[in-house]
Amino acid sequence: MRIDAAILEPDLSAVGAAASRIEELGCYDGGFTFEGPHDPFFPLVLAATHTKRLELATAIAIGFARSPMLLANIGYDLQQLSRGRFILGLGSQIRPHIEKRFGMPWSKPAARMRELVLAIREIWRCWNEGGRLDFRGEFYTHTLMTPFFNPGPNPFGNPRIFVAGVGPRMTEVAGEVADGFFTHPFNTVESLRETTLPALDRGLAKSGRTRKDLQISYQVMIASGANDEEQERARASVKSQIAFYASTPAYRGVLESRGWGELQPELNRLSKRGQWLEMAARIDDEILEAVAVCCPLDEIAAGVRARCDDFADRVSLIAAYAPDPAGWSEVAQALRGTA
Repeated sequence: MRIDAAILEPDLSAVGAAASRIEELGCYDGGFTFEGPHDPFFPLVLAATHTKRLELATAIAIGFARSPMLLANIGYDLQQLSRGRFILGLGSQIRPHIEKRFGMPWSKPAARMRELVLAIREIWRCWNEGGRLDFRGEFYTHTLMTPFFNPGPNPFGNPRIFVAGVGPRMTEVAGEVADGFFTHPFNTVESLRETTLPALDRGLAKSGRTRKDLQISYQVMIASGANDEEQERARASVKSQIAFYASTPAYRGVLESRGWGELQPELNRLSKRGQWLEMAARIDDEILEAVAVCCPLDEIAAGVRARCDDFADRVSLIAAYAPDPAGWSEVAQALRGTA
């Protein structure tokens, strides 16, 4: 099992040193950024030049905020800069963000994501193998590639493409066309077993592949600490994070996996009023412990393995209240079997 750490420095000038520290800890295999207050790609430029071994991923970049050509260029350059260590992780986000935040079109998200990935791969094929660029789809068309804009074959091959999903249709697309899949941190054992894994298998079957052809990255929220006081603070923080995710209509299925579906519209109404504290108060201990691994530090590795050991190839420990990867190094070592 490979363990990945978040590269969360808000100051871009500190990213290189942070990535180097993660690598020096020796217990992490990868470092990832995400689409939050900052662009997810720029930090990886610095991380690539300050590390030698660490795999570097966007987990995730919003695919629909960018065109296939732009993503193909960025993926090519980061793969070359990192000397073959880049993973292009893509997610769809939800309609209000795509239309109102990014000002981009939204329609048929699963079909659009499938075509986005195929278009990127066709652009890379043109650069690596030559021949005419001729991709014509429902959402994207790429038919022009002059020698001036063609970087030629990438000496380190194409980056792997991971796709994130929550619902069954997007998850099935990931199984069909991606090299890897990011589970959403908002999940339960039931949602993974009953919805996610079967959808991945359907997608793999469409492309004539099996589970060994797809890396599954398990994103898991952790509520823990060195003492009772720290653990209570962690639980409160994670409840807020769960409430935020659970307010999203597209994620209702996760709640429904445990019979809590009616909570979603209530949380959504509160979110529209900006009542964030009231939202967190709706997340009781039962919901918290169904979504997050909640236990003392020395029990986290066993708790994570109990949830994902039979399917996960990679694990990311999500703990926004304690973002320093060094604080989780013993857990990472235990998960890798190197403690």
